[in-house]
Order: sequence, then structure tokens, then C-alpha cells
Amino acid sequence: MGRKVVVAVCCLNQWALDFDGNLSRIIASIQEAKVQGASYRTGPELEVTGYSCEDHFYEADTLLHSWEVLAELLASPVCKNILVDVGMPVMHKSVTYNCRVSFFNGKLLLIRPKLRLCDDGNYRESRWFTAWTKIYQTEDYILPEFIRELTGQKSVVFGDAVLETLDTTIGFEICEELWNPYSTHISLGLDGIEFIVNGSGSYFELRKANVAVDLVLNATKKSGGCYLYSNLRGCDGQRIMFNGGSCIALNGEAIARTRQFSLEEVEVAVATVDLDDIKTYRNLVRSRNTAAAQNPSYRRIPVDFSLSESSCYAMRASTTPFKWQYHSPEEEIAYGPAGWLWDYLRRSGQGGFFLPLSGGVDSSSSAVLVYSMCRMVVTSVQNGDSHVIDDVRRIVGDPSYIPDDPRELCNRIFITCYMGSANSSAETRQRAKDLSDQLGSYHLALAIDAVVSAALNIFTVVTGLVPKFRVDGGSLRENLALQNVQARMRMVLSYLLAQLMLWARGRSGGLLVLGSANVDESLRGYLTKYDCSSADVNPIGGISKADLKRFLAYARLEYGFTSLDGILAAPPTAELEPLQEGRLVQTDEEDMGLTYIELGDLGRLRKQAACGPYTTFCRLIHSWRGAHTPAEIAHKVKHFYRCYAINRHKMTVITPSVHAETYSPDDNRFDHRPFLYNAKWGWQFRAIDAHLEHVNKMVDTDDRKLDNAHMQSGRRSSSVAV
Repeated sequence: MGRKVVVAVCCLNQWALDFDGNLSRIIASIQEAKVQGASYRTGPELEVTGYSCEDHFYEADTLLHSWEVLAELLASPVCKNILVDVGMPVMHKSVTYNCRVSFFNGKLLLIRPKLRLCDDGNYRESRWFTAWTKIYQTEDYILPEFIRELTGQKSVVFGDAVLETLDTTIGFEICEELWNPYSTHISLGLDGIEFIVNGSGSYFELRKANVAVDLVLNATKKSGGCYLYSNLRGCDGQRIMFNGGSCIALNGEAIARTRQFSLEEVEVAVATVDLDDIKTYRNLVRSRNTAAAQNPSYRRIPVDFSLSESSCYAMRASTTPFKWQYHSPEEEIAYGPAGWLWDYLRRSGQGGFFLPLSGGVDSSSSAVLVYSMCRMVVTSVQNGDSHVIDDVRRIVGDPSYIPDDPRELCNRIFITCYMGSANSSAETRQRAKDLSDQLGSYHLALAIDAVVSAALNIFTVVTGLVPKFRVDGGSLRENLALQNVQARMRMVLSYLLAQLMLWARGRSGGLLVLGSANVDESLRGYLTKYDCSSADVNPIGGISKADLKRFLAYARLEYGFTSLDGILAAPPTAELEPLQEGRLVQTDEEDMGLTYIELGDLGRLRKQAACGPYTTFCRLIHSWRGAHTPAEIAHKVKHFYRCYAINRHKMTVITPSVHAETYSPDDNRFDHRPFLYNAKWGWQFRAIDAHLEHVNKMVDTDDRKLDNAHMQSGRRSSSVAV
């Protein structure tokens, strides 16, 4: 019988700078780990402060309060007789590092700084932290005075070292180190380290969940060992939502995990590991052993404790592997942004959401996400989650409230409003009403014509001019201005209603205004600045139109919302131009000059593939072959980049949205670009023209060769016939 060890990873929903709440959740996770029999607990990256403190990491207060939280943990009886490490910032020799801090029974063991920082995507770690580049090296860290008094220690080891208990070894690999081509787990595994621990802050992105899991599994597949991966969950104060999915892997197989999406603030997963399984696996990989024999050794910090100390562990069966099941993209949309909305709502102190519901795909998607959030809340309440119960009672202002129906909860915290005009159709008004009935939202319908007319009358008084729509003989500028004033009046009315509707319903507080501009329209700039795209938060701002349609089709089946049939079948339209004989003459794709599928292709090339206009054209000649001629492709590429350049300024004020898509144009963090362009793109467009001319010549040459071949073939056929 081998030596059994019970280890724990956790998933925490932390909040930047919420030291009280963060401490409480850390202690709760340690307590839960002990209840489940674990002798070692690890947690996510920067769990003490919250990951998204950003420039607050410059502040001495943030560093001080981190040590104060650590002091509370060192003194807590909950932390006795269990080996623990936590993530926090530490300044050493006037340089701030992102660290794991290990302790046992009130004594500090090791401060291990992060070796490789992440600066891609939404990450900017080197703005606040410095990577520890002294591989295999350690120094003494002189502890703060109040920590010295608490622990009786003057200093602790700081640097690239590992822990050695009486029965096993533990090494650290912090977040980005796993993604790096020369991952730390390689040298740790070759040095015989049996437990490799990763405190991570990996954020949600559609279709990304398998990436981290594959890396974790592969980390021990080649070289054996047990990998402990702890990740954050939820919104801790920024546009990103942490992805959850903490897990434990043994010798290349998953043996324990937490959920990817949940409203639970603290979730712990434990596994029972037989240490002999690690040794046996490694000993059978002979090439690995040859490499291990010549691998440099880490400094080992002795820990007078055995993880397999308790005799009851020997009677526990080792945790068996399982096959990881992933959510579909539609499920990821249903649960991810919905969880982010819940975190934002409960932490903002507001009483619910207000949404201008047009009856189209985008606003309907935002509405269904609120319903999905309510479903998650009700499920958590039914599971006895006291934190969710307290939060929902505070939001609705009823200390005895117990939600048991998502539709009823929707009616309390969600107000939808159809803001129609003379340009709106009866069909969209009915679609909005039907969807609101099935959601359960408190629904309003109003006409904005009087407000729009009042604004236009002011213009007429000032100028003596009356602008006209294009169909009435007006210019393009008049037509656009008349559309925009409608959209902007809707924004003004939205905020008025959001501030007063709870008061009108006899409740205190206000509502968060939801936006509903998708990622494709933001990229193209197909939205009015300071219209209904301007809101407090936008749950769909990082999601493409194609994915939103698939999500609504999923919701139609999952939630039984028959009203979505008509919404999905209708052509997307802003309904800002006059109807003709009661029918729409304006559609979004016609207005944009591009389909949503084409926008997705262009967006991925611009961001993911880092293509400029010229390379975009060169790529699309091949991928759009058959659908468009080279000349048509050149026109579409130029049109896209011209519109993108003209409208990029809108991204400077775009409503915050949960990050979900790899080609998001979010100007705040993810997509750093100028907002004032030369929209003529002279040099770039001339390069496209030159390449198009070259392509056309090649096509002409090929056509002539083909014609000649046909003529020769015809002559041969005639000769045979004769």
C-alpha cells in the first residue's frame, strides 16, 4: 500500500482591494479543504489583493494590507496543521514581485516570485511587477516588524526554491510560466518535484477552456507528477471574467476539478494521491530519467511535516481519473456573461437592470442573459448558498425574500422598455412584448416621437432649416442626423427611467442600464456615439453576431422561449428610417456594406492574425474565393478599413463589456490602436490596387492559356473526326 496524500485546489471569486472579503474567502477555502481531509491547500494568483488592482499595485498601502491579511492567516486557528500557500504582491529590494507565500503552523516557509510575466491579451503584468530572473537562486527576505513579532522569524527564503516535507516535494509554477515555451514544470519534474502548484488568473474567452486544461494535463504526461491548478472565478472589478475550472491532474490525467461557471464564491476540489504512483510512472519513462540525472537541483526548504502523516489517508482510495467535458460555446455565453452580470450587480449596490428592448437579436440576447443570470441565482439559492441569498435580498430590498422562480425574480430586478417611433414596425414591438412576457421582466412600451420632435424643433428655431430623411429628398448628412437623434434620445430616456422606475414601483435605489452592441458592430463602428450602446455595462459587447444567433437558438430550446423564433427569422435593422407601406427599407447588413460573417473574418485577420489592409486583402483572395471576385474583395477590404478608421474614436467611450472574443476592438485594454486615423489609407490601398492588378493579369493569362488549350483540344477533336 502506497503513501496517500490528500491535496486541495480552490476557485475563489475575489474582488480587487476587498481585503476583508478576500481574507474571508481564503479562510473559508482552507476550512473546507481541512473538512475534506486535505493536508495541503493552494489557491489562485494574487488572491489576497484580487488580481485586477492594476495601478493600486504601485501603492504602499496595497503591499502593507497584503502583509496584514497574511498576518491574520498566520494567526488563524483554521490554518493550523495544514500546509498553505497564498498569492500576494511582495516588494523585495524596492522591486515588486507577484508571489506565492507558503506557511505552516504560523511560520513562513518560502516566498516564491513569479519567473515569467504575461503582457499579451488583457494582461499588463510588467506594468506593476518584475519577473524574478535569478533561476535556481534565493536570497533572504527581511520580514516586516509585525510579522517578525508574530512568527518569531527575522527573515524567510525569497526566490526560486521548492518545499520538501518529510514525505514529498512541492514546487511552484505561477500562471504564465505554464504557457511559456520553457515552462518551469519541466525543470521541476526533472528534479523530482512531485507536486507542481500553479496559482493562476486565467480569464474567460469563448472556446478557450480546453487550452488551460490541455496544458495542465500535458505538464505531467511526459514527466509524471501531480499538478495542482487553482484559478480565480468571476468579475473582480474589470472587463474580464475569470474562468474558474481549478483542477488536479496526475500523470497526465484529470482527477479532480471545480466548475467553470458558478455563483459560488468559494469552491474546493480535493484529490487523494498515492505518491508511489508518481515514482512508478516516472521510473518507467527511461529517457526522462536520463535527463533528470543531469538536471540542476533546486534549493529545498525543509518542512517538518508529512502530508501523508494521518493513518486514515492510507485507507482512502486514490482518486480515479475522468474525461473532461467542456461547455459548448452557446452554454459558455449562457453562463459566463450571466455570472459576470451577477457579480457586477451585487457589487455595484444597484437594484437591478434596465434594458431598451428593440425586439432584435442584440437586445434580445442581453435580455436572455439576464434571465440566465436569474436562473443561476435561483439554482444557487435552492442549493443553499447563503451568500447568494444575502445578496439577492439586499438587491430587492426584502430581508425575507427567497427566489424560487427565475421569471418572478426577473420581474423584480429587470425592466425592459420598447422605445418605438414612427419608424418602428408593429412586428418588432410585438416581438419585444412577447419576449418580455416569457422572460418575466417588468415591461414598458413608449413612443419617443415627441422628444425627438422637440429636439428637432430647437434646431429649426436656431437655423430656420428643417432636415429631411433621404426618402423625403434629404441629403445623406440630414438622413444620418435624423437617425442619430432618435438613437440618442433613447439613451437619455433610458437613464431617466433607470433612475426613477424603482421609485415609481415603491422601491429604493436605481437600475444599471444595459447596452446591446455586439463586437462586429463596434469593430465596424456601426453604432451611434452616445446612443443606446452607451450604457453602464454591455453583456454582449465581446460576442459576435453569429455567436449571438447561435446562443438564441440554444435558448429557444433550453428555455422554451418561442418568441425567439420571430426574432431569429427577422433581418437585423435599426428601424431609424421611415417605413414604406409599413415595411422596412433599412437593414443593418445593407447599411454596413458587409455581412456579419464577413465582419467576423475581417476582425480576426485584423486582430488575431495582426494583418493590415494589404495582407488582409491577400488572405481573403484565397479564403473568399468563389464567393467574391478579387475586385469585390478589394472593395470590401477598403470599405471596412475606411469605416473602421472613421469610427475608431467611438471605442474610446464604448460601454464596458465582458471580454469574450479574441478580435474584440475594446480600446481600454485589449486592442491598443490610434483613434485618429488617416482614413484614406493611401499607401496601403495603393498596395492593394497593385496586387489586384497583378492578380487580374494572372487571371487573364490563365484564361488565355485555358482558351488556347480548349482550341487545341477542339482542333485535335476535328482531326480525329475527319
